[in-house]
Amino acid sequence: MSTNNAAWLIANNEPLQVKPAPYTHPSAHEVLIKNHAIAINPVDTFQQAMGPQIFSQMFHPFILGSDIAGEIIEVGSSVTRFKPGDRVLGFGLGSVNFNTPEGAYQELTVVPAVVVSHVPESLSFEHAAVLPMGLSVAGTALFQKDYLGLEYPSLTPKSTGKTLLVRGGATSMASNAIQLAVAAGYEVVTTASPKNFDYVKNLGASQVFDYSSESVVEDLIRALAGKDMAGVFDGVGFYGAFENCVAVISKTQGSKFIAACQFPKEIPEDSGVTAKFILGATLRENEVGKLIFEDFIPAALAAGKYVAAPKPKIAGKGLESLQAALDMWKSGVSASKIVVTL
Repeated sequence: MSTNNAAWLIANNEPLQVKPAPYTHPSAHEVLIKNHAIAINPVDTFQQAMGPQIFSQMFHPFILGSDIAGEIIEVGSSVTRFKPGDRVLGFGLGSVNFNTPEGAYQELTVVPAVVVSHVPESLSFEHAAVLPMGLSVAGTALFQKDYLGLEYPSLTPKSTGKTLLVRGGATSMASNAIQLAVAAGYEVVTTASPKNFDYVKNLGASQVFDYSSESVVEDLIRALAGKDMAGVFDGVGFYGAFENCVAVISKTQGSKFIAACQFPKEIPEDSGVTAKFILGATLRENEVGKLIFEDFIPAALAAGKYVAAPKPKIAGKGLESLQAALDMWKSGVSASKIVVTL
C-alpha cells in the first residue's frame, strides 16, 4: 500500500508535527504530485498563528502550504496533458479549499491539472517551487476581466503603449506581475529598496523608485505624467503602500484601478480610484488558468524567457525543516523565497 507523510498543524501557534497522512488518488481532473520542493508563503504563517480565528473554514489538524514542484505519479481519468514521471510545478489549493490532500506540506499533493505546469530539465525543483502562488495571484490580477483585464502575455510581445505601476517589485507576487506585464507588452514602473533596483530591472521594469523615500509619491507622479496607465498592482498593501498607490494613480491618465494583495483600505470618493482584493485562486475557474499554466509558462520557461523569481533560499531538507522555514520567514526575507527540499 502506498504511503504519505505530512507536516501537520495540530493547533494555533503550535510547531508542525510530521506524521502519516492519507494517500489520496486524484479525481478526474486532478494529478498527484510527489513533492521535491515546497516554498513558503506569508499566508502559511498567518494560518499557523491564527487558524480558524481568521480563516473560518479552517480546522485542526491541517496541512498548510501552496507552492510545490516535483514529479507526477498519478493522473486523473480526464487528464491528457500530463503523465507519470513528468516534472511539474503546481499550485496546491489546500489553504483555499480547506482540503488536506491539496495542502503542500506533505510528500504527496493532489492538484487540479489546470494549475499545474511542465518544468524544463534546465530548471531545478527548488527554483520552480517559488512560482505557483506568485503566478496565480499576478495572473489573476493582471488578466482576469474583473481585475486589470490586460492583454495576454506572449513570447513575442508587442507594445500596448500603456504603463503598469507595480508596488513592491521585489516581492514574490510583484516579481511575477512585472514579468507577466512586460510579456504582455506593457511598460512597468515599480518600487523597491535600493539594494533590489537591479533585481527588478532585470525582471523587466523600466524605472524603479525607492519605496521608503519621503518623495516617492511625488517622484512617481512625475515619472508617470503623460503616460496611459493600465492601472496598479499593489504587491505590498502594508506600511502605507496602498495609500501611496491611491495618491499616485489618482493623478495620472488612464485606468485608476488597483489590484491589491491586501484588503483595500477606504478610498476618497473624489479620487476616481477603485480597488479590489486579489483572490489568486479564481483563475482555476476561467480561461486565465489555462492561459498561465498551460499556454504561456511552460513555453516561456523552456525558452528562457521567464525567470523563476525570486530566487530560492533553502531552509533545509525534509518535512521536519518546514517549521524552521516558517520561522525563517518571520525573521524577514528580501528578493528571495524560502524553500524546503524533499
